[in-house]
Amino acid sequence: MSTHDHSRPAADHPQHAMPAPAGTIYTCPMHPQIRQNHPGICPICGMTLEPELPRMEEDDNPELVDFSRRFWWTLPLTLVVLILAMFGHYLDDWLSSEMRTWAEFLLSVPVVLWAGWPFFVRCAQSIRNRSPNMWTLIGIGVGAAFGYSVVATVAPGIFPPSFHEHGRVGVYFEAAAVIISLTLLGQLLELRARSKTSTAIRALLGLAPKTARRLRDDGSEEDIDLSHVHVGDRLRVRPGEKVPVDGKVLEGRSNVDESMLTGEPIPVEKAEGASVIGATLNGSGSLVIRAEKVGAETMLAQIVQLVAQAQRSRAPMQRMADQVAFWFVLAVLTIAVLTFFAWGLLGPEPSWTYAVLNAVSVLIIACPCALGLATPMSIMVATGRAAQAGVLFRDAEAIENFRRIDTLIVDKTGTLTEGKPAFLQAVGVAGFSREDVLQLAASLDQNSEHPLADAIVAEARRLGLVLQTPEQFESSTGIGVRGVVGGRRLVIGNTELMREQGVDAEPLRGQADALRQQGASVMFLAVDDALAGLLAVADPIKASTPDAIVALHAAGLRIVMATGDGVVTANAVARQLGIDEVHGEVRPQDKVALVQRLKAEGHKVAMAGDGINDAPALAGADIGIAMGTGTDVAMSSAQVTLVKGDLRGIVRARTLSEATVANMKQNLTFAFLYNALGIPVAAGVLYPTFGILLSPMIAALAMSLSSVSVVANALRLGRTRTD
Repeated sequence: MSTHDHSRPAADHPQHAMPAPAGTIYTCPMHPQIRQNHPGICPICGMTLEPELPRMEEDDNPELVDFSRRFWWTLPLTLVVLILAMFGHYLDDWLSSEMRTWAEFLLSVPVVLWAGWPFFVRCAQSIRNRSPNMWTLIGIGVGAAFGYSVVATVAPGIFPPSFHEHGRVGVYFEAAAVIISLTLLGQLLELRARSKTSTAIRALLGLAPKTARRLRDDGSEEDIDLSHVHVGDRLRVRPGEKVPVDGKVLEGRSNVDESMLTGEPIPVEKAEGASVIGATLNGSGSLVIRAEKVGAETMLAQIVQLVAQAQRSRAPMQRMADQVAFWFVLAVLTIAVLTFFAWGLLGPEPSWTYAVLNAVSVLIIACPCALGLATPMSIMVATGRAAQAGVLFRDAEAIENFRRIDTLIVDKTGTLTEGKPAFLQAVGVAGFSREDVLQLAASLDQNSEHPLADAIVAEARRLGLVLQTPEQFESSTGIGVRGVVGGRRLVIGNTELMREQGVDAEPLRGQADALRQQGASVMFLAVDDALAGLLAVADPIKASTPDAIVALHAAGLRIVMATGDGVVTANAVARQLGIDEVHGEVRPQDKVALVQRLKAEGHKVAMAGDGINDAPALAGADIGIAMGTGTDVAMSSAQVTLVKGDLRGIVRARTLSEATVANMKQNLTFAFLYNALGIPVAAGVLYPTFGILLSPMIAALAMSLSSVSVVANALRLGRTRTD
């Protein structure tokens, strides 16, 4: 049974649509209230319906394939028709005007009637559903130009002499063919762009492993499909494998990289009793876990649902255009009908010939070329200019709305910071130098798999320190490591481990607290049960971040940090950068809730992040901004990508947004002004006083000039300064 909005007729089933998988719900990207259980066309805007939740396997888009075939097969015909119309009179010695007219007719028939057939179907549907839109304008405009030209070709004798030029009645096959080809090209670009909206969800679905290794009661093991895992199953996670589902560790110990879901850059040590999250990456240890959440209950599945829900809930940018098109179409049709009857009943002889010509002139001059190009041309030029400035806009909605943003939510890891631990400082006491502390710690940490240890070892090697091979090594879960290097007992760890070893860390407590306030992770080093020093590792702030925060504040934005990191670390980074509001230890759903709360308070919210855990909030914000240095999922969920991961790109994007919206308003004003002046002239209001009539040929020329003016104005955006 269809679940579409009952206030609208059901969408028709397009002939080219593929059979729908059982249970698939199709919805309109622009009007999410349209929902049905089979493919079709939106009865409101004419867009093709899409699956509500994409599958992991990316199928060929049948509409994209169909439109591509129609476009490329008929483009040569359109070009020939255009050349004949523009330069054909130079060929009068070889090709008579009558033969040229018939040639244009024959060449344009496949373009208009075959390539343009889907547009006429949508035009008819918009009329049947009483929902005029841009397809109504295109269908009527092309139909009027082509229909008039066919009559002029077949029966030129019914036209008065004033409509003859170069030995024939003016025809407009080239206008009809060019409009069809340009519309098809626009549809191909739009369909390819729309297909990317599901990339985020496919990338998320691809994070989960395809299989899990289940332990049987008899001790044997088997690989099973992930869909066959049940709550309570015991599963083995080998080194380097992904955790299959959410669960709890029963045996083993390892470090698990959860950064793709939590944003925390440092892998988390897991031992018996610890919780693990599906799709996170196991380190070098082996774990046995008990499955606690499977299928739609896992955190990954919930993030997928959040992203899909946020994408569907976006307010369509086309809503205003639909409303304008509705009244515009009604006004044009009304004027054309009044023109027809006024000339037919009151005009000079042949009155009904004049009636047809003037009514057609109204429809041709009202053809939505300038109106249709007004915003797409501005968007196309703006996106190219933005790309030069390191900003990638995914859609026109983002460009239009970016200027309205007043609140920016930023993730910390990978957005404000580099996103990976780096050595910060070493401090020695009791006769140990900085180099001694670093050399001893790195020697012992060679056997550790922890990323903090990797940062220490990397720094020692960068300085060319000679590392010794540990004679003994032991890891203490979550608190540090012990071992013997060069005959000396070494302990590296936190305050708790020092207390266990009977080492007094008080002499360095002040420095340790100061480093923690800077957002660093601090480890103490003890040699032969005596404090020798400390080492600090931190996720450094990007060099461009401080300037970016100053520029964002200068632009009037309120900046809110929301991170999965600890509150102390988050506050430390916020203090350094002057961030207005801080939220630490937040989960993906908490970020979404924060976005929704701020939006409910009336703020226009942008979210900037780089991780998979940011994807739902990026999709749910008014504007999602992904770091180009981050994950594919984040970039697919966001409407804007900063190629270099530099937050200063937000200021550039805002400048371009303001310039683009101003340009679009200029274009729309010109397009409507052109129609406001051109339609009355085409209807013949100047004839009683000045004897001026606007033939369809002049109407087509005026239509073309209006389009050229719109394009020329849009090209000015290419010179917009963003620095």
